[in-house]
Order: sequence, then structure tokens, then C-alpha cells
Amino acid sequence: MDIHTKMNVYRSAGLIASCLLLLLSVVSSICFGFVSISLKDLAASFASYDETIMEQVVVRTARLPRAVIAAAVGASLALAGAVLQSVTRNPLASPSVLGINAGASVAVVAAITVMGIRDTEALMWFAFGGAALAAGMVFALGSLGREGLSPLKIILAGAALTALFSSLTQGMLAHNENGLQEVLFWLSGSVAGRTTEMLLPTVPYMAAGIALSFVLSKHWNVIALGEESAKGLGQHLLIVKAVAGVIVILLAGSAVAVAGPIGLVGIIVPHIAKRFAGNDYRWRLPFSAVLGATLLVLADLAARFLHYPIEIPVGIMTAAIGAPFFIYIARKERAKE
Repeated sequence: MDIHTKMNVYRSAGLIASCLLLLLSVVSSICFGFVSISLKDLAASFASYDETIMEQVVVRTARLPRAVIAAAVGASLALAGAVLQSVTRNPLASPSVLGINAGASVAVVAAITVMGIRDTEALMWFAFGGAALAAGMVFALGSLGREGLSPLKIILAGAALTALFSSLTQGMLAHNENGLQEVLFWLSGSVAGRTTEMLLPTVPYMAAGIALSFVLSKHWNVIALGEESAKGLGQHLLIVKAVAGVIVILLAGSAVAVAGPIGLVGIIVPHIAKRFAGNDYRWRLPFSAVLGATLLVLADLAARFLHYPIEIPVGIMTAAIGAPFFIYIARKERAKE
């Protein structure tokens, strides 16, 4: 068995183990909470559903949708981060760091507080628009100057736009106290209280983003080598980057529309996936999707018990986990210079 085949065997085993961990995480998310659910009730809620049994109703109407939404949002954010890190060749790139989440958020907050829109599908289109605007502004600002687009400039542009969009969001909330409580919990990032009906309108767009990211995995491998190398290998960089932008907008916009701006998942997970998959995006993307889903499901589970019986928004949990990781990666990259 040659080394390439051996590596693929190890990666396949790692991916299967990751999927089993995700399954265990989802089962734990369904079973543990303010109301404990036994495995027997969990199985019965699918095999012989009885709406007179409270535990089965909790599984079908609250716990299962919550776990599925957390998994979908986590996978989407992780994939968006992996694609961004390849295209920008920046290990710190993610939808939250580049201001894409903040752009989607300010658009959704404007729709809720200024226009009074509550429909999830309508909010999704506002999230897409805000994410697209933010992505365009980041790449435009990062491309200014003789040197063109660079990893440092794109991070600085993302930080500046995140601050701008955050200020706009706070300004809208200050002038509209009626929608303050409703929006504040959403802004912290949460999957609590989300229903299947809120997820369904975004599923086609999440699925399209995930499928495109996988189909173009070979292109992410080539771009990660550098623009000159990619051009030499016949890559149409403008087209590939434009498609990458569409993918990130679809994934990040859908995630924000459903769960609010959950930060730093897109930074943490691609680096963890790299430990298992190496630099090959044909493996790194599936690992990112599964590990991103697992991380958010487990973070949401931990958020229920950290200040029990009060639930902490999962966005606060991911920020607490991701901030030290962000500093570690930044220091590591600084040491390389």
C-alpha cells in the first residue's frame, strides 16, 4: 500500500469517526436539557409518536429541530470559513472576521426594526444582500493601493467594516426600543426557539453553497498555492473568486438569517480539519462540515448548563472558545514573518 492510499484510508477512518461523534452529539443535544429525555422516549418519538406524551412532543417540536439547525448552521459557517481561507490565502479569514456576518446582521436588523419584517424567507434575502454588500466592500477596500489585495489588508478592511456595521446596528436599536428585546437575543447568536419552519426556506441555499464548495474543491487546492501558481495552471481566478464569493454569501447569509451572527466557527473548524485532512480541500471540506456541525451542537448543549437554568446564547459560547484560538493563530502567523 503506497503512502497516498494509506493517507486516504486514515482520512476515511477519521471522517467516519467524526460522523459518529456528530451523531452522538445530536443524540446528547436531544436527550439533555431542562427536561431529560430517555433513549426509549427518543426512539418512540420516531417509531410510535404519541402527542400525549410530553417527552415525545419535546423531541419532535423543540429538541430535534434545534439540533438539526445547530448542525446546519455550524456546517455552513465552517465551510464558508474554509473557502475564504483558501481564496484569500489568509488563515484568519472567516465570515465573522471579514465583516460578512456583520453585514448580514445589519441588513436583518434594519428589516426587523425599521420595516417591521418578521418572515424568515424575507429576512433571508436581506441577510444575503447584507452579506454580499459586506463582501464586496471588504474586497474593494482590501484591493486599494499598489500592492493590491493582501492577507493583512483584507483583515483590516473586515475589522473596519465590522465596527461600522456594529455601530449602525446599535444606532437602529437605540431609535427603535420596541424591537430591542427581540433583536438583542438574535444578535447574540442562538438556535434556541428556532423551528423547522425557520430553517426550511434556507435549506436550498445552504445545500447549493455546500454542493458548490465540494464541486470546486480542486480549485481551492490550486488557489491555495498562490495566484501566480494558479494562473500558471490555467485557473480563471476572477471566475473562481466570484463563485467563492457566491458560496460564502449563500452559506453565511443563510446561517445568519436562521441563527443570528455566530462568530469564529469559520476560523476554528478549518484549522482543526487541517489537522486531519492536511492541505487537500477535497478532504478538508468534508471534515470542516462535519466538525463545524459537531462544534455548534456541543456548544449549544454546553450553553444550556453553564448558567443553569438560564440558557446562554450559543454565540457567546463560540466567542469564548474562538477568541483564544484566534489569538493563537494570529501569534503563530506573526512568528512566521
